[in-house]
Amino acid sequence: MMSTLLRSLLLGLARSQWLRRLATQVPIGYRLARRFFAGETVDEALEAVRTLQADGFLTTVDILGEDVEQEEEARRARDDYLRLLDEIDQGGVMTDISLKLTQFGLDLGLDFCAANVAEVATRADALGLQVTIDMEDSSRTEATLAVWRRLAEAYGNVGPVIQAYLYRSEEDMRAICEVGASVRLCKGAYKEPPEVAFPQKADVDANMVKLMKLVLDQTLRAPPGEGPYLGMATHDEQMIAATKAYANQIGLPRDAFEFQMLYGIRRDLQERLAAEGTRMRVYVPYGTEWYPYFMRRMAERPANVWFVIRALLKESGRG
Repeated sequence: MMSTLLRSLLLGLARSQWLRRLATQVPIGYRLARRFFAGETVDEALEAVRTLQADGFLTTVDILGEDVEQEEEARRARDDYLRLLDEIDQGGVMTDISLKLTQFGLDLGLDFCAANVAEVATRADALGLQVTIDMEDSSRTEATLAVWRRLAEAYGNVGPVIQAYLYRSEEDMRAICEVGASVRLCKGAYKEPPEVAFPQKADVDANMVKLMKLVLDQTLRAPPGEGPYLGMATHDEQMIAATKAYANQIGLPRDAFEFQMLYGIRRDLQERLAAEGTRMRVYVPYGTEWYPYFMRRMAERPANVWFVIRALLKESGRG
């Protein structure tokens, strides 16, 4: 009960503009959050990517930002991603990218948003890179998938994210499997009402395993290169073990799926999976709009909250 209340509180605070301004103006706020993102500049992000890749990890890079309210802001986000892709190309690194549609103007219109993302998808495709469309709160799920479906008709390098805590996700996942897209499966990190999402962790876990099996079954049955490709995005060792066990059970090779984890979280587990020869991808966010992302990371795991409290006590000289 306490962890549920804490999670709800932190997710509510993630949308607080007042607290965002305070956290981003106080130096300690940046220092505490810095564990969970690669920095504020593209140079810092690509340096993190090079280090991770040298250690045997795959990567995907995300420019932090969401909920833009002006077309100019959305176009600026598009241009930032195009510059990121130029830097990736010129820097000689190969890394996929992830993006949020509200950062590209989803709330300003599907056509406008899709056109902005299409420019990024075109450039990424020319470089041989995958674009993952992050999933946001449930009020944007249908619109997000509508934009993805539109882009998927023209771009084979664009894949969506499905959140296991939503009741609708099985139907959505079946549709994605029919297209044969790459898909990231996660539990979900937003505060959702029980009308649309499983309120109990055990039910979310069970649905995540069900969806994982659905995708891997389709991958096994499809001709090579034509089926869906699963990115199992979780730090939960039970979910990881279930995925590995099922892949072994059906005879699916290790390179037919991958695990994905967040920058700065469970590096020990990331290293263990990579050492086993499992495809392990690290999600590397960067940028100045780090506050909402940081708060969602706090909400996901109580251990992250205690990390921050210990750091605050140490900063004040009491720890």
